[in-house]
Amino acid sequence: MTKTLWGIHMPKSVGSEPIDCGFIGLGWERLGDISTISASRDAFKNLFLEVYPEEKLGAVPVKAGISFRFVHEMDVGDGVIYPSKHDRMVNLGYLTGQSSHFPNSTEEALTNRRNVEWVAHIPRAEFSQSALNEIGSIITLFKVANNADEFWAAFSGENSEPQIDDLETAVAVTEQVEENTNDFVIKRLKNVIGPTEFEEFAAHLLRAMGYHARVTKRSGDGNVDVIAHRDELGFEPPIIKVQCKQTLERIGRPQIQQLGGTAQQGEHGLFFTLGDFTNDARTYEQMTPNLRLLGGQDIAELVFRHYDNFSPEWKSVIPLRRRYLPG
Repeated sequence: MTKTLWGIHMPKSVGSEPIDCGFIGLGWERLGDISTISASRDAFKNLFLEVYPEEKLGAVPVKAGISFRFVHEMDVGDGVIYPSKHDRMVNLGYLTGQSSHFPNSTEEALTNRRNVEWVAHIPRAEFSQSALNEIGSIITLFKVANNADEFWAAFSGENSEPQIDDLETAVAVTEQVEENTNDFVIKRLKNVIGPTEFEEFAAHLLRAMGYHARVTKRSGDGNVDVIAHRDELGFEPPIIKVQCKQTLERIGRPQIQQLGGTAQQGEHGLFFTLGDFTNDARTYEQMTPNLRLLGGQDIAELVFRHYDNFSPEWKSVIPLRRRYLPG
């Protein structure tokens, strides 16, 4: 009978304890001893809702399902892969026991445990990029399928065949990371701040780019929310008039034309939104030299480019850190 191969994540703070003491752990301390919960997904979900009322409803089935799997779907003899963060090793072992409860654990992530016989500890660099991507899952507990043969070979001490696609795979991962980070920036600007703060953000981004920018009064602004210019007094052209829309919807040509009508000689119009623009709006932009449209992806790229010039306040709204990625 073919055993299942499981991947599990534990936080860096657990250190070497799971390896030294031979176990894997799962948290959610308020659930108590998860081995005593009735053996149904609904029972786990209902208890999770009861003890974690602040949890987002969409996340409850996933997190409750992880606890259910930990107790009822992982079988003794199944393989376990644990990529440890503190030493960047891939640890391989076999489950040897059922779930047990450790309420006095110093780490919440180790409250519920299952014993493991560790058989190998292998540097991450020994595995293909595809295999590393799979065990890099954002889910705490998951089945390993796509690269199972490579991992099972490692259990036996065998070397897998050299992977010639590592660079291609790594570049694909980079593209995915970039896309996810763009989405993160756009979601933060949509959900964390309000429309007024969104106008303040537009002005701040322009200042980070080297402009002088100010938000206009809240009424009677003629569809102009921010005015930007190169000189301190705002006399020298070009003057940039910015309209801000904190929406994920596509903006059409009529709204773009309204902004274009406010830009006089020596002035430019800039439409600033988290969504995108219709083809008709883009066509109008191409025909209007003093008009520029910035959608969510454009804004995200500008955030990355000028993030070093952001104030601590805006860095807390969009928390990012610099890392090198395969290119």
